[in-house]
Amino acid sequence: MTKNVIVPAHVIDETLVHLQTAGGQDRECVVLWLASRQTENFQVVACWKPEQQADYDYFQIPESSMDTVMRELRMKRLMIAAQVHSHPNRAFHSRADDKWAIVRHEGALSLVLPHFALRTAKESFAKHAAVFILSRKNLWMEIPESKIHQHYRILP
Repeated sequence: MTKNVIVPAHVIDETLVHLQTAGGQDRECVVLWLASRQTENFQVVACWKPEQQADYDYFQIPESSMDTVMRELRMKRLMIAAQVHSHPNRAFHSRADDKWAIVRHEGALSLVLPHFALRTAKESFAKHAAVFILSRKNLWMEIPESKIHQHYRILP
């Protein structure tokens, strides 16, 4: 069974600030939810915005930025529980998203927000985000809305 990703509301706030700031400049953005490995769940403790190059319909994280993220994870004994990024229009997992996903462990989550997250508030985050999970066969599968609560939840 996949562990639940537990996200405090303040991490949602920080996530939206990053996505919407970039979105206000017509650029995609990606953030990483860093978590501790608990027995039953992944408890998100921080939102990390890696240095990135981005434009209207793509983002790329340079190798040096990934090195920085990995160093931070080792120092704080954390892991990347999920990546969250924005798209200019609808929320889906593109071929580029599949290929360049940062999180690659089975059960990893990738959340995509439409319209650069500019129409999303903390209260509508769960409704607006399309949620994908990495399968054992290394395929990103969309989680039906009725089952999202089995994979992640937002704490007040």
